Amino acid sequence: MSQSRSNQKDAYALILEAIDVGVYKPGDRLVESDLAERFGVSRTPIREALQRLETQSLLERDGRSLIVASLDHNQMAELYVVRRELEGLAAQLAARHATEEEIKVLKEMVEADNQLVGDPSALSKANRRFHEQIHLASHNRYLVQQLDLVHRTMALMATTSLAAEGRSEIAQSEHKGIVDAIGRRDEAAAGEALKEHISIAFMTRLKQDASGRG
Repeated sequence: MSQSRSNQKDAYALILEAIDVGVYKPGDRLVESDLAERFGVSRTPIREALQRLETQSLLERDGRSLIVASLDHNQMAELYVVRRELEGLAAQLAARHATEEEIKVLKEMVEADNQLVGDPSALSKANRRFHEQIHLASHNRYLVQQLDLVHRTMALMATTSLAAEGRSEIAQSEHKGIVDAIGRRDEAAAGEALKEHISIAFMTRLKQDASGRG
C-alpha cells in the first residue's frame, strides 16, 4: 500500500471514529484545515476521506460546507428495518457456524457487560462490541461488511436507546437469550431473539424521540 493510500485510510478511520464516539455530532461542520490539524494528517487525505464519507451518506452538504448527517424519522425507520433483518441473519449463521470458543467469548461478554448497567455511554460501546462479535461469528464476510455500514450509520443518532430508564437491564437479558440460543445451535430461535431485540430497541428510541418533542 502506498503512503498516500495509507494516509487516506488513516484519515477516514480517524474521522469515522470521531463521529462514532460523539466528538462530531449530527449538524457539526467539518473543515479540512481543522481536521488536518487535529489529526496531524495533510489536507489531501482529509479531503479524500470526506468525499468517501459523503458518498456513504455519513456527511451531507450544507451550502458549500460538509456537515455530519442527521437522520429524519423515515431514515431511522428504514435503517432499523434493514438492521433487524441483517442482525437476525447474523445470529442464525452464528448458531450454525460459531466455534465453541466464539460462543464462550459471547457468554463472557454478556457477563462482563452486566457490570456496566447504569453507565449508558460505556454500555453502548460494549453493546456495539457484542453485536460485532456476533457478526464475526456468522463467518460471512459480505454480511459483516453490510452490518459494519449499518452500525456506522447508527452513529448519526445523537442518543442511545440504552439511556432509557430500565432499558440497560432488559437489553442485557435479551443478549443472554440470544447467546443461549446460539449456544444451543438453534438457528431459528437465535435469529428471532436478535430481531426482537432490535425491534424493542427501535420502539424505545421512538418513545425517546416522542418524549423529546413533548
